[in-house]
Amino acid sequence: MEKRYIRPDGEIVWVRLSVTLVRDDDGEPLYFVSEVEDIEERKRTQHELQRLANFDALTSLGNRRKLTSDLQLALAEERGGDPCVLVILDLNGFKQYNDTFGHPAGDTLLARLAARLSEAAHPHGEAYRLGGDEFCVLGAPPAGSLAAFVDATANALAEEGAGFSVTASYGAAVLPEDADTPSAALTIADRRLYAQKHLYQSERDRPHEALLHALREREPSLGDHCSSVAELAARVGARLGLEPGGLSALRRAAELHDIGKLAMPDSVLRKRGPLTPAEWKLMRQHTLIGERILASSPALGALGPIVRATHERWDGGGYPDGLAGEEIPRAARIIAVCDAYMAMAADRPYQRARSVRRALVELRDGAGTQFDPTAVAAVSAEVGTFASRETRIQLERAANRPS
Repeated sequence: MEKRYIRPDGEIVWVRLSVTLVRDDDGEPLYFVSEVEDIEERKRTQHELQRLANFDALTSLGNRRKLTSDLQLALAEERGGDPCVLVILDLNGFKQYNDTFGHPAGDTLLARLAARLSEAAHPHGEAYRLGGDEFCVLGAPPAGSLAAFVDATANALAEEGAGFSVTASYGAAVLPEDADTPSAALTIADRRLYAQKHLYQSERDRPHEALLHALREREPSLGDHCSSVAELAARVGARLGLEPGGLSALRRAAELHDIGKLAMPDSVLRKRGPLTPAEWKLMRQHTLIGERILASSPALGALGPIVRATHERWDGGGYPDGLAGEEIPRAARIIAVCDAYMAMAADRPYQRARSVRRALVELRDGAGTQFDPTAVAAVSAEVGTFASRETRIQLERAANRPS
């Protein structure tokens, strides 16, 4: 038996108690022999080994092993409706700092930032170091303060000085809403981090190109779809008389309207067949995620409200805010119709492409309920013009083909 023992001088130590029964030659009990062994040093060694297995030596933060264990506990707990958030953070500019000031200075900076991160997470969460310049926070902030909590963790990892600037990109997953296993939570948060990191590393005057590249790398067909939607939306916007600034914002928002799908699991994004209710709930987060990704770039932030509203309905039955009619940004209303048309006009894993005529009939059936009637009329007119032009080109090519 192992237990704590108080010595006469008041010191508390670990001891191992053992009792042996001594019998005579006939097997009858004679007496007990008790031994008390001081195992304090062994316990200290065990504790140190456990600490080394679960904590980062440089920063004293929990490591990936401890995070995984804590994630399992967090997902198993009944939280009474309060969300838990997993935030993965990656430093921007740290490599340059290391190269400029040397690795010892880099280690000192990491330890300093780690202490700030731990302080920012307390008392509603715990900070971890996953390795290199990658950190993590797992927390359960009070209701209504989740966004502020996430922002505070990112701000804690920012530092500027003579000749350097270090900031943090991050990706977050809300539990159990976004994921119900540790691996899924880490994958989703990491994917959202990747999207923001990609944006940070792009040229400041062309951040949208980096995001489009990331989207095409993740799912080529999605990148092609967004490009087609943007092309149609720009023609429709011109038909409706949008001024040049509005047309530019419309095209850019249409190109990026599905950027939030970078954070969707492959099992949902590439599923062949209808989504389950739980998968639909997750998929409906993509407009909000897209808005947050765009908000992180000064050059693209104004597009966020448009992307957020691209799945609202004219009758108020859409998501995420239930906007209706002209409460919905005009650009979002145009994109919604163009998106629906292009989705119907292309082959999908779960359905064959509809004809131009059939797709336009379905759009007109949704005018006044799902879609802005003016946008539907403009898309119908533009698609009719485009289809006629394509048909004419094909006939001319056929007529000029050598017999």
